Amino acid sequence: MNRTVLIIIVLLVLVGGGWLLFNNNSAAPDTTVPTGPIKVGVLGPYTGDAAVYGEPLHNTIQLAIDEINAQGGVGGRQLEPIYEDGKCDSATAVSATHKLIDVDHVQLIIGGFCSGETIPSVPVAAQAKVVMLSPSASSPDLTGISPYFFRDYPSDAKQGEVLAKLASSKGYKTVAFIQEQTDYATGLYKAFDSNFKTLGGATTNEAFPTSANDFRSIITKIKSQKPDAVFIDTQTPQAAERILKQMHELGYKPQLFVSDVTMGEPATLTANKALLEGTYGAEFVPDMTNEKLKHLVDAYKAKYQKDMPYVGYMSAAYDAVYLIKDGITQVGENGEKLAAWSRTISGWAGASGAVTIGQDGDRVSGHVAEIIHDGKTQVLTQ
Repeated sequence: MNRTVLIIIVLLVLVGGGWLLFNNNSAAPDTTVPTGPIKVGVLGPYTGDAAVYGEPLHNTIQLAIDEINAQGGVGGRQLEPIYEDGKCDSATAVSATHKLIDVDHVQLIIGGFCSGETIPSVPVAAQAKVVMLSPSASSPDLTGISPYFFRDYPSDAKQGEVLAKLASSKGYKTVAFIQEQTDYATGLYKAFDSNFKTLGGATTNEAFPTSANDFRSIITKIKSQKPDAVFIDTQTPQAAERILKQMHELGYKPQLFVSDVTMGEPATLTANKALLEGTYGAEFVPDMTNEKLKHLVDAYKAKYQKDMPYVGYMSAAYDAVYLIKDGITQVGENGEKLAAWSRTISGWAGASGAVTIGQDGDRVSGHVAEIIHDGKTQVLTQ
């Protein structure tokens, strides 16, 4: 064989072998084990009227994260919360969501707390394949909004249904709403109105912007209409308090219904005890004998030196952290995989009770009817 030809053959073999070796190495799976903290976005209202929820939300989330980290974290990695203020405002919440995704590079977000924060933020997260888990956003408009969204707090479709049936059972034919113009309050009104009409009732609706402070003309108008009941449908208990104060000043004491945000605020119930006596509402009410809930209530008081408010919301917030822990343990820190995993949650035992997530992303459970007596809520037994 010619020496030149032999050299060419050897070179071809060496080059070919090197190319195969390069290809094999480049095609090898990435076996790098993730290290460092697992960043968890937490979107909630930490300023403004809705900050009344933001503080206990922060406290509850932090309590759960501290517990998990003290036990070694998730797969040996610590959870690192990144709190962003959504202010219960759509534009602010969208900006906060972009920051969590684009700057902090989170794969999962707990929140938003308010429906107004959550509805516009979900498409942003879905576009980036980041999963969102809300412990409190309850607008029916969130049902089935995205495969990347789920919630362990029930939809207000059930709250509206329960209260409409209650109103009808009491023989009420007309209910006048004083409704704040937010996603949450609007969703509750629509759910009540739809169910009440089916039962032969009728509603009127006096909607007001969140910035409103003077409700005297609305109250006077409704008083003249003589409805069977008045439904104060607000985003926050502070807004409800302003309405109640002006009702008292005008000497108007109708049969009242209020949303769960007011039913769940002890200070509002105490401050307006006389006017709210006999008021109806509906809440998601966890079982207070549940050992996990008892632990949460006791741990919250020990850590923060005060009682945990909004038990329904906060038990769901606490569970949200532990749900995320279990999800990451099972499928890893990956928004797309966590989104798919969320639809497999069934009978998960939490502080808020057994959690099952439907294919539409909603928690499969609902609200129960309550009445206010002596400044406190009681579950209606009949």
